Amino acid sequence: MKMERSADAGGLGMSGHRQHSGTVKRRLWGGLRQQWKLLGLFEIDQQHEFYSLTCMMKEGLAAATQNNINNAPTNELSDDDYRLETTWIHKDFTMKTFAGPVFASLRGSLGMTEQEYQQSLCSENCYLQFISNSKSKADFFLTNDKRFFLKTQNKREIKFFLANLKIYMEHLKKFPHSLLVKFLGVHRIKITRRRKKYFIVMQSVFYPDDRINSRYDIKGCEVSRWTEPAPEGSQIIVVLKDLNFEGQYIILDQQRPWLLRQVEIDAHFLWRLNVLDYSLLLAHQPLHHDECHQSLSFATLIMRTKKSVNPGSPPIHTGIAPVPGAILEDDSTLNLEQLQARLASGVGTIQTCPEHSGPGSDEADLPDFRAQNRRLLPNLKNPLHVIDGPEQRYFIGIIDIFTVYSCKKRLEHLWKRLRHPGRSFSTVSPQTYCFRLCHWVQDHTK
Repeated sequence: MKMERSADAGGLGMSGHRQHSGTVKRRLWGGLRQQWKLLGLFEIDQQHEFYSLTCMMKEGLAAATQNNINNAPTNELSDDDYRLETTWIHKDFTMKTFAGPVFASLRGSLGMTEQEYQQSLCSENCYLQFISNSKSKADFFLTNDKRFFLKTQNKREIKFFLANLKIYMEHLKKFPHSLLVKFLGVHRIKITRRRKKYFIVMQSVFYPDDRINSRYDIKGCEVSRWTEPAPEGSQIIVVLKDLNFEGQYIILDQQRPWLLRQVEIDAHFLWRLNVLDYSLLLAHQPLHHDECHQSLSFATLIMRTKKSVNPGSPPIHTGIAPVPGAILEDDSTLNLEQLQARLASGVGTIQTCPEHSGPGSDEADLPDFRAQNRRLLPNLKNPLHVIDGPEQRYFIGIIDIFTVYSCKKRLEHLWKRLRHPGRSFSTVSPQTYCFRLCHWVQDHTK
């Protein structure tokens, strides 16, 4: 299904407005821009190579979100919604939006309004370019408020994701506290006389990042998993890796069983999609004094429990957790000893799932999913990726879920076995990758 609409007349008129206010903006934001450069973030201003592209992205996204504002999507999604492709025609480019109603529904389930989403993506303030140490050739853009990432993807990755979009949505519906990154839009921009660019919009796991002091990209292996830290006292943002984290722990106390179980659930889901090479993003910051050992009023506890069970939707359980972040116990809840025994022995829920069963069939094997979604969420705009321990606030999410274990990856696995005998590396089977990440989280949490 394809729809074409002209969005030119109702656009934001960004180019003219930016030219008119460019001098003023440079003066107002000059100091902040210099600060961002120190942090490895670069404002995409008029002198930047991606300025024209990001302006077009904004204009196209403004038209797409405005359509959702004017025509509120229905609650029930159809198969046609997953196949829908809407093309927005602009003066110098066209923007195609894939499965628009599906992503609008997901944004709504996260408690996010279309106006809020549009304001962040399409504000007059410039996007930021994030310089990643990833081996990927993708370009990373960050909204000015640092709430959303826009990342370019190749056509194969987009095709894979859209083919599995329904399964992804079903997983998030069943496990609304999933640590999988929340993808909020898939688009393609075609600029006159230039190649098509596909890009995704996703929530930033590290939001809000005001006080984050360390960031890590974890894959559970050792080869090429060290990054030189920034010089002491430097403000440069460096995303560290597995070997940089050795000797440290994620200290959660009562929330540890929840995290172990959720990582297992999400990694199992990706195994069933035949996916590998995903990363567990991790960051932490110290809690303020008034956030440590906080006691909540009964009314606040009720409100946060309802929000925690299923954000943006009616609650499915009305019990009260005894402490912030704790899981309510019932007969079906998996305890820590069971999880450790299963991971240590390599048998249990994950191992015994039939190999021929399709993605998403793990639901019947996880009877404790209701208990798994009962931790209390912090009062933040990004609560699903934030977990408070006794002294630290942790930001945790799983990203880069588009790499399929193809014939090319199998050959890469064989080559790396010869090159790195006896060492662990990222290119392994999805099953091995799943177990290894679960073990890493188990070994590095307290």
